[in-house]
Amino acid sequence: MKRIITYGTFDLLHYGHINLLKRAKEQGDYLIVALSTDEFNELKGKKTFMKYADRKKILEAIRYVDLVIPEENWEQKVNDVQKYHVDMFVIGDDWKGEFDFLKEYCEVKYLARTPEISTTAIKQKLNEQKY
Repeated sequence: MKRIITYGTFDLLHYGHINLLKRAKEQGDYLIVALSTDEFNELKGKKTFMKYADRKKILEAIRYVDLVIPEENWEQKVNDVQKYHVDMFVIGDDWKGEFDFLKEYCEVKYLARTPEISTTAIKQKLNEQKY
C-alpha cells in the first residue's frame, strides 16, 4: 500500500482543494491529510472562517481522504512521515522547494494549484461584497 500525506488549512473548501486532494490520492492508495489546528493557524497569523472540528468533518466526508490528523507545528512533518509509514509527501507547487528536506524520508511531489481559485481570493471577494 502506497501512503500519501498532505498538509493544509482547508478553510472555505472549494473545487481547487478537491482537485488537489483527488490528484494527491491518485499518487497512491491511502491519503492522510494533516489539517492545521486553530492554535497552529493562530501562530501562523491566519484566521480561519471555520473551526478545526468543522474543517475536519468536511475533509473526512471527502472520498479521497482516508485519515485526517492534526497539524500542530511546522516541525512535525518528519515524525508524521515516520509514524504513518508515508511513501510520498504532496503539496501545492506554491511551496516548491520548501519541503525538499523530507526527501531523506519519502518522495516529495509538488502539484500545480488550480490557478483561478483560492481561499484568499474567496475571502477578499466576500469582504468586498455588502449584504
